[in-house]
This record gives sequence, C-alpha cells and structure tokens, in this order.
Amino acid sequence: MKINIFLIITVFTLLLYACNNQQKIDSKEINIANSTTPNNSIPLTVKMVYIPGGEYKPFYGSDSTLVKVPAFLLDERAVTNQEFLAFIKLNPAWRKSVIKRIYADTSYLNNWVNDTTLPKDAKLDAPITNISWFAAKAFAKSIGKRLPTLDEWEYVAMADKTTANARSKPTYSNEILDLYLQKNRQYNAVKQSAPNYWGVYNMFDLIWEWTDDFNSVLTTGDSRSGQYDDKNLFCAASATSATDIMNYAAFMRFALRGSVKANFAIANLGFRCAKDTLILNK
Repeated sequence: MKINIFLIITVFTLLLYACNNQQKIDSKEINIANSTTPNNSIPLTVKMVYIPGGEYKPFYGSDSTLVKVPAFLLDERAVTNQEFLAFIKLNPAWRKSVIKRIYADTSYLNNWVNDTTLPKDAKLDAPITNISWFAAKAFAKSIGKRLPTLDEWEYVAMADKTTANARSKPTYSNEILDLYLQKNRQYNAVKQSAPNYWGVYNMFDLIWEWTDDFNSVLTTGDSRSGQYDDKNLFCAASATSATDIMNYAAFMRFALRGSVKANFAIANLGFRCAKDTLILNK
C-alpha cells in the first residue's frame, strides 16, 4: 500500500501531542499494582511461548546501537475479557465504581454494563481493552507474571510469519499499517489469524498493547538504560533519531506510547503478559 499524507499527519500529530504529555511513573503510585496477591482462581488457558532472546536495533537511537534482550516467556495472545472479568470479581479494588482516578481515568471499563458485567455482545475470548497500565500490571502480578518490556515486545514484533526479523522486507511495515487502519478490530476473538515466527498471535491485528516501560523512549536515548536524556525524543523532530524512518508502523506505536499516561484507558489498548525464564537456550 502507499503511505498517504493523512497517515503521515496522524503520526506526527501524535508525536507532537506527546511533547505536551510527558510523564514519569512515580514509584509510589505503582504500589497498588504490585500489591495484588497471586491467585490461581482466574481461568487461564493461555500458552506461554519461549522467546530465546538476542540483539535487535531499537526504533530510536543510533544506527550502531544494538539492545540485548535476554530470553523470556511471552503469552501467545492477549488477556481476554473472560480472564479480566475473573480478576475483577476476585479483586474488588479494581472495579470501575471504586477505583481511584490516580489508577484509572473515567474511560476505565466504561463500556461494561456494571462492575461485573461485560458489555452487551462482548466476546469472552476477545482481548480486554479500556484498562489502564496500573490495572494491566495488577492483573499480571496476580497470576505471577508481569508486563513485557518495550524491548521484549518490539523484539517479538520484528517477526512476520516466517522470519524472526522481517524489518528489511519492503512489505513488513505496510502490511502492519493495513492492520492498524482496520476499524473495530479490538472486538474480534484472539487467535483467529496465523501466529508469527515465534508462535505469538495478534501482535498487530487486534489491539495496541501496554508494555511495562511504555514511556521509556521519551526519557532515554540509545538503550533506554537510564543513562541518557535525549530531549529531542519529546517532539516530532524526534523522527531524525529513528533508525528506520520508513517504518511508519513503528512511528505510530511510539507516538501512542508517548501520548498516554499510566492511568489512561483506551478503547483499543490492552495487554498480554510475560515472565522471566532461567532457560538461556532451547
């Protein structure tokens, strides 16, 4: 597909919005997200996929920068409506009628009928959306998992159906953009399309996804290790820092990450879980 001017304007508008939406997650604010007790009563049927890790070139940084991603486990699909409903029933503090605004804005689960009733006609196996970063983190903690890091997510996102790193393919970014532009895709069930090279489903064709350090690209430069402070990343001019300026799909992801805050809840933003592993090679 050809990139049209509307799409380019949309991407850079999001980046400009990110300039005015800078924020850091206060460590005191995440206490509630880390305090949920692991509970085995949530009906989980998701398979975790082993990702052997390696090195990859992040979207932002210098052309010579490679980030090492240790081996980890990643859910093969996003967390579903059914699973998050079970979490809500077991953890009343995260119900929409009682949750504090610091942890979720007014859009949090606003499409639910009430605290414990999913939206009318909602599919149980569709991905959960309209949840904040805090709620996603709390869910992951409750089942003994965590959110994937930005580097982990982007490392897996490099794959297409046959290749671990498909970013050099001319069709890679355009095919993802075609998926991003589909309306109401978040209401579809998970695992209805083919998995990628790693056996991971729906990286692009259903929802945007929270990562644990979703806003880190705005506060650090080459490696997001915390030792850089590249102010250029805060504005649309940050496109000059991109390692692949033709990867508009990545522009859209990073623009979104830069424009949200941890308590935001968005109609097509959900999450999947990850976990550390001691297996270095498989």
